[in-house]
Amino acid sequence: MIAIKRRGPRRKFQPRKEQEPQHRINHKIRVPQIRLVGDNIENPGVYPLRDALKIADEMELDLVEISPKADPPVCKIIDYSKFLYQQKKKQKEMKAKTTKVVVKEIRFGPQTDEHDFQFKLKHAEKFLQDGAKVKAFVFFKGRSILFKDQGEILLLRLATELEEWGTVEQMPKLEGKRMTMFISPKKK
Repeated sequence: MIAIKRRGPRRKFQPRKEQEPQHRINHKIRVPQIRLVGDNIENPGVYPLRDALKIADEMELDLVEISPKADPPVCKIIDYSKFLYQQKKKQKEMKAKTTKVVVKEIRFGPQTDEHDFQFKLKHAEKFLQDGAKVKAFVFFKGRSILFKDQGEILLLRLATELEEWGTVEQMPKLEGKRMTMFISPKKK
């Protein structure tokens, strides 16, 4: 028979806490007076909570606290589930509109010859056309750090060759054993 050892104390089961709603609705609003606004309200203004709840009940909608920090708190009479759905939809659209920036790296040595340069230039051109940023850097090994000026000339040459497809975001800058330059694509 094999004995199994347990590591650490046994964890107790904790039930998942119900998430509190983002907004207070109907009878969960606990202030004496509120400011009532909305498209379906004839006379927006400050109302006692009791009257606002009565108006919402007559319309068969919910009284939702939109801005609790205002004085008095701002409330709207709306269908709460529809309101939550529209908020989710807006957030989804906002998320879809954000663009993700892709950074592609191209590495050179200080003595990169012409063929290698042209080969990497074509790759950088393709990356910029696809909408990605290009991080070009020259890596100096050992004593090759003596050729800093050659590395800078190489990166500046790359920038001039790629002028048609991108703009230099950061000029060549030496950081340790690397000289780095960023090129971002031109807007179409």
